Amino acid sequence: MRIATWNVNSVGARLPRLLDWLQTREPDVVALQETKTTDAGFPTDEVAALGYEVMHVGDGRWNGVAVLSRVGLEPVARQLPGMEEPRYAVADCGGLRTISVYVPNGRSVDDPHYAYKLEWFEALRRTLDEQDPAQPLVIMGDFNVARTDADVWDVAKFSGSTHVTPPERAALESLIGWGLVDVTARPGKNDRPFTYWDYRAGMFHKDLGMRIDYVLLSPSVAVQDAYVDREARKGTGPSDHAPVVVDLTLPA
Repeated sequence: MRIATWNVNSVGARLPRLLDWLQTREPDVVALQETKTTDAGFPTDEVAALGYEVMHVGDGRWNGVAVLSRVGLEPVARQLPGMEEPRYAVADCGGLRTISVYVPNGRSVDDPHYAYKLEWFEALRRTLDEQDPAQPLVIMGDFNVARTDADVWDVAKFSGSTHVTPPERAALESLIGWGLVDVTARPGKNDRPFTYWDYRAGMFHKDLGMRIDYVLLSPSVAVQDAYVDREARKGTGPSDHAPVVVDLTLPA
């Protein structure tokens, strides 16, 4: 099975690129984030024409998540308990429970949105108490956290900023500590698997990025390969994120 996660930064703006990417990479299960559309506005017909079932949760603003699957899709949950924004979608896809997440950005450490981000993480962690670590499960998406200093191009540039604070990192670690594996992806350039680069001129080409998109996988699932699809970040009108693609085998 091939799975992938991608913050598309508007599925409407990125639709031709998304359709081409689905056809050329041929993932079986995909988690999308920041779709920026309503459920009715999601290009379900275009995606279905490529063989995918669709589960989308969005209100047409800056959020929105989706799960696409060509190995069967059974919706499980459309809302993170206690949280109203459309940032969470759960579906069973071909024997793999798939959770697509778009963790709040946090804005700045003195902004109420930062506390909300930590609360959101806590709510996500509580949902795992209902799961069995031995069962095939993946949480993937845009976590808006750099797990370590090596996951940003220059940690000194982020002093006093979100994405690298100890509480955010502890929140991410709490998910991994429950019993998930942070899948190590091959980088698209240099030696660090960055997944996000600011649109400012030169950041992408200089590889001044961050690793904030993750695939957290049950240890019962065997990973054959994983890579950051840097090619999808190139060209005209890309998302500011690159997909992470993982080839795996589910337990018998």
